[in-house]
Amino acid sequence: MITIYAHRDGVTRVVEAIEPGWLDPSSVVTLWIDLSAPTEDDLRILSDVFRFHPLSVDDARSALQYPKVEPYPGYLYLVLHGMDLTKGKKHFATRDVDFFLGRNYLVTVHDGLSRSIGRLRELCDQHERILSEGPVALLHRIVDTMVDNYRPAIDDLESRLDQLEQMTFKGHTDIIRHVLKLKRELSTLRRVILPQRDVIGRLARREFALISDEMAFRFRDVYDHMARYADEAIMFQERVTGIHELNLATISNRLNQVMKVLTVMSTIFLPLTVLTGMWGMNIDLPHFPGGPASQFWWIAGMMSVVIVAMLAVFRRLNWI
Repeated sequence: MITIYAHRDGVTRVVEAIEPGWLDPSSVVTLWIDLSAPTEDDLRILSDVFRFHPLSVDDARSALQYPKVEPYPGYLYLVLHGMDLTKGKKHFATRDVDFFLGRNYLVTVHDGLSRSIGRLRELCDQHERILSEGPVALLHRIVDTMVDNYRPAIDDLESRLDQLEQMTFKGHTDIIRHVLKLKRELSTLRRVILPQRDVIGRLARREFALISDEMAFRFRDVYDHMARYADEAIMFQERVTGIHELNLATISNRLNQVMKVLTVMSTIFLPLTVLTGMWGMNIDLPHFPGGPASQFWWIAGMMSVVIVAMLAVFRRLNWI
């Protein structure tokens, strides 16, 4: 679906089509063209009307592109990621939004589930000033909202990390699946946040003529948030690695304890096996004092003495 907002003479309205004169760099009309879950016919507006470079159009058609910014003659092409809150998903994920930024227009391409763009569309219907500041200011509003939406997801990841740490400290060893899942999500977070931070940093440094000094200052504030999220993502990755290592150490320590008990038992039964083997031979052996009925108790007593003596020695050597 294509929605076209045109702002002229202080009034913002939704129009059905783009007049060719509006795309002239000297035009006083500010345009926002939003392609929400576009079909192939909808995407033709990118090449047929705006004459965007085929490479950028192909990227916009792609379902997944990592964050980047590329200058083309007359416009900037950006790919940024917003939070993916699809119903039923219980893990961290993002979805990309494509931006074509010109002097007097902004084209957004997304799958229709972007909360940030949905929020700005509501504001466009309510406030004329949303488009009055120009397409760069509109881009900043969308990006700023996208970055703000990362905060709840990052807080949720931190809460899950805290829970895993508590479980590990309590000796739980059946958390490997949760650890690996969280590690995979943090890898996804880093793959998105780090390049997205760099993209916004380029906008903040005013590497492109379309970005004024005032807008560069605004993007600098967004960059500070992204830099903080990037630092937290790196810290989370280190924490989950530490949890994984601690979990492996706990399992190894528990295994060592079990092996020590089994070794002690095997060592104790070794001389007992010798005694029972000797007195179980079918030959004449020396008899202990007493009748035939007392021989069993002599052997049992000797075995008990051996067990106690060996346990005492192991205890004295701090083996148990």
